Amino acid sequence: MTALLRHAILGAGGVGGLIGACLARSGAPVTLVVRPEALAGYPEQLRLESPFGNFSVPVSRATEVPAADVLWIAVKATQLESALTALKNPHSVNAIVPLLNGIDHLSLLRSKYGADRVISATIAVESERVAPGQIVHRTPFARLNVSSAGRDLLGTTIEHLQQMGFECRFVDDEPTLMWSKIVFLAPFALTTTAADRTTGAVITDPAWRQQLESCVREAAAVAIAEGAKVDAESVIAFMIKMPANMRSSMQKDVEQGKTPELDAIAGPIVRGARRHGIEVPITMKLVAAVEQRASRTERLLA
Repeated sequence: MTALLRHAILGAGGVGGLIGACLARSGAPVTLVVRPEALAGYPEQLRLESPFGNFSVPVSRATEVPAADVLWIAVKATQLESALTALKNPHSVNAIVPLLNGIDHLSLLRSKYGADRVISATIAVESERVAPGQIVHRTPFARLNVSSAGRDLLGTTIEHLQQMGFECRFVDDEPTLMWSKIVFLAPFALTTTAADRTTGAVITDPAWRQQLESCVREAAAVAIAEGAKVDAESVIAFMIKMPANMRSSMQKDVEQGKTPELDAIAGPIVRGARRHGIEVPITMKLVAAVEQRASRTERLLA
């Protein structure tokens, strides 16, 4: 019988909590890394409400990353640098799997911890921590894509997540793996946030739908120039079929007066466009609209 891997979760929000709950449900040892001031009051169980089932599972809690086979990093890109202070002994972790939005975090993590130990991955899901230790997974899907470099270590773990209901696959080509998410996420996040509407409301409004589709095509053009294999029309077709009530995490961050992940999500498109001489006017327009909304919300909440 294959021994279950030890997992640490840095960032026990919607995504980290979902991963942690499902891995603990499979029987794997899971440790949530939480802020020192939150430890005393943090529940000893993770509670998940999900299309995959409603359940509570016991987990360990710690203020520093413990010895683990896999460290899953699921913090916001804006919080990465400060969160990494919890990783006091990097050599106690065999592999690091970041589930952050964007691309730039990979070079940062590899420069700190070594290229061979950082396994690129992306996740597509709407999941939210509604209270400490309480996770609500809202979408009927959770799609986890992992670099084929992690197949040997994570093969059994991926099987357990698939048994829970995840859609998982290993991807050989890292540019395609990472840019495929950006081509979907950036237009989705930017339009829902700029419009302050759900996906269904964006798609059924001709003007907003045109901006969404244009943003997808701009992102895809940059992705292809960066060496990724993506198809804008397939992404658009997928978006049209998404649940109509979906809202992006960027949209929620702006509503709550939090700093949106604009640089992580839209930055690769803007910088890539500049490198390759590609025009991305709709992306730039949406970025400006999100910045304006975020600034206005911040003033109102001050």
